[in-house]
Amino acid sequence: MSGLEFLGRSIVEALGQLVTGRDQVYGAMLVSLYVAGAATAICTLAGVPAGFLLATRDFRGRRLAVTLLNTLMALPTVVVGLFVYSFITRRSLLGPLDLMFSTDAMIVGEVILGLPIVTALTLSAVASQERAVRETAATLGAGPLRSAATVLWEGRFALGAAIAAAFGRLVGEVGVAMILGGNIAGSTRTMATAMALETSKGEFPVAMALGIVLMSVALGVNFVLRYLQGKGEAR
Repeated sequence: MSGLEFLGRSIVEALGQLVTGRDQVYGAMLVSLYVAGAATAICTLAGVPAGFLLATRDFRGRRLAVTLLNTLMALPTVVVGLFVYSFITRRSLLGPLDLMFSTDAMIVGEVILGLPIVTALTLSAVASQERAVRETAATLGAGPLRSAATVLWEGRFALGAAIAAAFGRLVGEVGVAMILGGNIAGSTRTMATAMALETSKGEFPVAMALGIVLMSVALGVNFVLRYLQGKGEAR
């Protein structure tokens, strides 16, 4: 069987897996969406204000903070997984919380991965138009909070792109999910870790089905973002 024939057969069988609703496919999808969604929400709540402050405040060490932030965007996922593992393993400082091999531990790890992305992209979005927008708002009588809200509103599409980028990075995460979640079926197994497992077992149709779902989720997020951007530009 040639490579193309094998690929075509795997795709056909993968579509059959999706139609029949195999538990390992949709169960892993739900875990992925829950963990990535929760982590992205936390990153948004913390990263947007942090990025705004870095863009609008001048303080000693700001340049170092921005450099460190940009460095953290390239953190290897395995390093993050091992770092969090060292704090939550049973004999460690946070061991009594019993976070090991849980979705909570995976969320903590993914927040560490996603937070620099949201913060850095928010910083870039605000810095690109902050001064002119704030000056305009101030001349119209807006106070500091209203001016800040105006800046964020004007940069809402860039902020949406930042959030989408973070979610896209996290929903396909393997290293953190494997180390902190343990790849437990029905509990902490995500689409990405399930793909790695099924591929190692030779179950290519199941891995292909998971890949199709993962790509569909990523495309769906981007289509929604583009749709919202188009509506905003049409106004």
